[in-house]
Amino acid sequence: MAATKERSGLAVGTNKGHKTEVRTVKPRVSRTKGHLSKRTAFVREIVKEVSGLAPYERRVVELLRNSKDKRARKLAKKRLGTFGRAKAKVDELQRVIAESRRAGH
Repeated sequence: MAATKERSGLAVGTNKGHKTEVRTVKPRVSRTKGHLSKRTAFVREIVKEVSGLAPYERRVVELLRNSKDKRARKLAKKRLGTFGRAKAKVDELQRVIAESRRAGH
């Protein structure tokens, strides 16, 4: 098909075919799948606040404090499944450590 969406109304040529109007289609709900909503983020934050860290997260924090970053990432990968998730978790826990330092001082 041609790059332009307009049709000439003629039976021949690059824009052949019936004259049509380009429709603006609403984005499908499936496009928003996996998108974190404000409410979900808020609920997760409160649950994290109340329940604290998971046991493996506490181990990762301990490893990070002892400057064993690689070992911490390997442990997180074993628990979470993928290295990408593990790196994100380790970054998150490093932020938690930094915040606790700020709160302590």
